[in-house]
Amino acid sequence: MKIGFDNQKYLKMQSEHIKERIDKFGDKLYLEFGGKLFDDYHAARVLPGFEPDAKLKMLMQLSSQAELVIVISAKDIEKHKIRSDIGITYDLDVLRLIQSFRSKELYVGSVVITHYEAQKSADKFKAKLESLGIKVYRHYIIDGYPSNVELILSEEGYGKNDYIKTERPLVIVTAPGPGSGKMATCLSQLYHEHKRGIKAGYAKFETFPIWNLALKHPVNIAYEAATADLNDVNMIDPFHLEAYNTTAVNYNRDVEIFPVLTSIFEGIFGECPYKSPTDMGVNMAGNCIFDDEVCREASLQEIIRRYYSSLNRLVKEECKPEELYKIELLMKQAKISTEARKVVSAALLKAETSEGPAAAMELADGRLITGKTSDLLGASAALILNATKALAGIDKEIHLISPTVIEPVQTLKTRYLGSTNPRLHTDEILIALSMSAALNERAKLALDQLPKLRGCQVHTSVMLSDVDIKVFKKLGIQLTSEPRYEYKRLY
Repeated sequence: MKIGFDNQKYLKMQSEHIKERIDKFGDKLYLEFGGKLFDDYHAARVLPGFEPDAKLKMLMQLSSQAELVIVISAKDIEKHKIRSDIGITYDLDVLRLIQSFRSKELYVGSVVITHYEAQKSADKFKAKLESLGIKVYRHYIIDGYPSNVELILSEEGYGKNDYIKTERPLVIVTAPGPGSGKMATCLSQLYHEHKRGIKAGYAKFETFPIWNLALKHPVNIAYEAATADLNDVNMIDPFHLEAYNTTAVNYNRDVEIFPVLTSIFEGIFGECPYKSPTDMGVNMAGNCIFDDEVCREASLQEIIRRYYSSLNRLVKEECKPEELYKIELLMKQAKISTEARKVVSAALLKAETSEGPAAAMELADGRLITGKTSDLLGASAALILNATKALAGIDKEIHLISPTVIEPVQTLKTRYLGSTNPRLHTDEILIALSMSAALNERAKLALDQLPKLRGCQVHTSVMLSDVDIKVFKKLGIQLTSEPRYEYKRLY
């Protein structure tokens, strides 16, 4: 896949600017990490060359000074919100994050449950964390937030929130996803620290939107598509324009909260160290794009993928129509349609000619590979086999796995495990391929091609099972599907 982003340059520039920001404040710095701290696959998709764990690598350089506070919204716990990139709920992701940070010898100080209104699911999650020895704090909804500054800066506002006890000078505030309340958590802590006579500052480690790209640059539009469920809106930062007579891109939530942040800093220092929301961020990503066309094309493809994701979510009743309308509007702004995704037409054509569910993949060299449903294999399983054959230079008519191997597996599924679908899923076909590789050189050669599928594009004519979706994600394949069930069932 083509690269358009210099990750090493980014690591160097970003870490230097973070160290400068730490030196700017006194006793403690609350550093909000926007987006994913690691596994930032959105950034990796729209900025080809960006490594998903780039932020984590920088944080590890400061591990002796830093502790992590993980924030999760009680609303997200209540509605079982899912991280679409890895397919698990936000509360499970908190546990995953804690385990991952600890495995890197990073200190996790506590978890904060925001938007707390005594939800039973939030209380249950709190009890679970505490049983694991993890400190948990609760932050409440404030009426009129963020406009009612007088109430916010009172004992009935931030003062009502639990004070988070921290031990180290650098406090990294992160979350499973956007809208969790990271910034509000930081501001609440500034209020409490000031009451205790502790000098504390705030800064934001941000990636999107990229402030020094155009407002309607595809990278920034892709960010709006990624946060369509939150209805985030990119906008020109009016405070930055007034202070510096220079345009900078930010988004509505940061712009709206800036007067609150200004008031808090004025209460602590007598003046605000920042003249704009853009000032408070540390974002060097725009300076590390060396091939703008590559990043533009990658971002346009991401917008289309987000469109299909919302279509699927709407069919499953997991989102409201407004989310889809928002992305449709963004597609018009970007002047793209689903026709720009080559695998869509290829999959639909294969489905029409084969009269059944089908799938298509675009390889790194531009070749389009298809797979159809048969008595033995589902379309996704057939597609993976066909793609590995193509990459290995094996004729597509050659069987890598003997039907005599597949049929006993089908018998196991239907006769003994009660499955109504005899066809092999992607995970099952990969296990069968691995077994065949022990005795079949061609099968081994095909198996060795799997890493080359990372970054490839796939579209299916029907929505897939959770099993197939997870396999595609593990292989690093970027998947979209038509908003159509393979079977019409009531249950």
